[in-house]
Order: sequence, then structure tokens, then C-alpha cells
Amino acid sequence: MLVTHPLNPIYDSQSKVLILGTMPSIKSREENFYYAHPKNRFWFILSKVYEEKIGNTKEEKIEFLLRHKIALFDVLKSCEISSSSDSSIKNPVPNDFSFLLKNSNINVIFTTGKKAYHLYQKYCYPNTKIEAIYLPSTSPANCPKGIEDKLYQEYKQIRNITDS
Repeated sequence: MLVTHPLNPIYDSQSKVLILGTMPSIKSREENFYYAHPKNRFWFILSKVYEEKIGNTKEEKIEFLLRHKIALFDVLKSCEISSSSDSSIKNPVPNDFSFLLKNSNINVIFTTGKKAYHLYQKYCYPNTKIEAIYLPSTSPANCPKGIEDKLYQEYKQIRNITDS
């Protein structure tokens, strides 16, 4: 099924890091917000990294991201994808990050998951010239129970940059 990215990037002029997923999941597209699946650990891990409760509303999550100088978007503008499976992606079309990078202080890019990392390196790095830093996926499909400590250790890199 051909899917076109339905969400706007979250960022402002103070954003220092950009976190990129691959493409919003079915649940995220339904909810019209990033990492909306209740079993996805993205928001839980960021809450743990920054040692604060984020809140459940879109507005609270956006406020949290901007307060911590985090931008959020996805690598792909469109692709053919089966369900929410990154491994099924075909005919990827990358997003253009030039507007986002020109209008922020972003100089570090993180990707969540191997597919996002590989797609970014192949299609986006030649334009941005910013090497991506791989972070493990927080998706329930790729995130076995008990992995929170490993995710926390990896995602702490974000705070090290945004707090400096």
C-alpha cells in the first residue's frame, strides 16, 4: 500500500537534535501523532532519560520536545509499506530536511531503528552532510520485554547533547 507521510515535523529555532523514525505506523497515522502505539516505548524512554513525566496529550508531548530542544520527524515522505512493517518498505521517497535544518540549530541527527538509519544514510546524508547516529527501535515489534535499560543507555546520548 502506498503511504504518504501525514505529519508535520515538530521543531523550532532552538532545536539542537533531530530524531528520525522511518514512517508513522498505522496507529500513529490514525492518531495523527508520532509514536502513538500504546506499546511503543519512545515516550516512556524519553521520560526516563529526562527524569520527568511527559503527559499523554499531543500538546504536552510537543511542549516536552521543544523544551528539550528536540525535533521529531521521519526519514520518508512516502513509500509502499505493508501494515507498519519497516522490512516491507519499497519505493522509498525521502523527506527534504533542508527547511528544517535552515530554521533550527540542529547539528546532530538520530535515527530510531536500523531501517531508518540505512534509509537516511542512503537518501538523506548526501544532502544534509550530517552523519546519523543509530538508536535502537522502540517499536513493540522490535522491542522485546526487558530492553528498557538498553534503550535508556542508548537514548541518554540525546540528553547529553541537548543539555550542553
